[in-house]
Amino acid sequence: MNIALLRQRIKPWILPIAMVAGMLFHDFMGQIEFIAPYLIFIMLFITFCRVKPHEFRITALSWSLLSVQIIGALALYFIIAPMSVDVAQGTFICVFCPTATAAPVITGMLGGSVPRLATFSIISNIAVALLAPVIFTLMGSDAGIPFSDALLTISAKVMPLIILPLVLALCLLKISPKVHRAVAEKQAVSFYIWAVSLFIVVGRAVSFIMDEPSEAIPKMIILAIFSGIVCCAQFWIGRKIGRRCGDKIAGAQGLGQKNTVLAIWMALTYLHPVSSVAPAAYVAWQNTINSAQLYFKMRRENSGK
Repeated sequence: MNIALLRQRIKPWILPIAMVAGMLFHDFMGQIEFIAPYLIFIMLFITFCRVKPHEFRITALSWSLLSVQIIGALALYFIIAPMSVDVAQGTFICVFCPTATAAPVITGMLGGSVPRLATFSIISNIAVALLAPVIFTLMGSDAGIPFSDALLTISAKVMPLIILPLVLALCLLKISPKVHRAVAEKQAVSFYIWAVSLFIVVGRAVSFIMDEPSEAIPKMIILAIFSGIVCCAQFWIGRKIGRRCGDKIAGAQGLGQKNTVLAIWMALTYLHPVSSVAPAAYVAWQNTINSAQLYFKMRRENSGK
């Protein structure tokens, strides 16, 4: 068996392995969790280099997926908040969170349109960068911090993390097209960076969960269940929208595959920490779905040979 074939067979299992490793070594995450935002930055930069300006076309697919992402997230929050604000925040972040930086990679592996998905990834991330500071500030309005101060603080941390990689990618295209092309051709790297990021943030979330009192367990179970429901719903809705717009794979991955690394980080930083259980559980849900999709696609291809 050659190395390329071995890597192809192992790839569907890398993300589950990263999650399990994060759970096992959660005690060490406090020493390395500071690098998570830098890994998110690098993943976004590599993804944004994938889309050239002439490929950046906002289509009906983009608008439809974005509407579900923003309006759907807010609707779920307001529906659930009267029962539990923590559960509402966790469910909200699972829908509001932008498309995963590795989604174009998975989309390509499944046979979908990479440029189309990468375009939506940019739109999805920009929308979160612009709206997150306001929404997070309003959700934490009872923290005793003036609205303007909280808004500026969150904006200063969230917006550069998401917007700056896009600016750098565009600048690199102008300054050195060859280097830009070389980065764009290394999309697989973002997949492995994503695995390292998952290892860190899952470990961090597990550490938090382990420190929670036993009476918080029912709420965490509810968060995990709600996370699974919205995960399956988003893959299903995205697939329906994508089929109507000509690319069911890009639609499903664009809406269902979330940047859970960013989601967990935002939940731990700006929302009630227990809400991070939802995106942490979403990691398992979405990667179970993606691993299954990759497995069945690979089996179909092998059976056709």
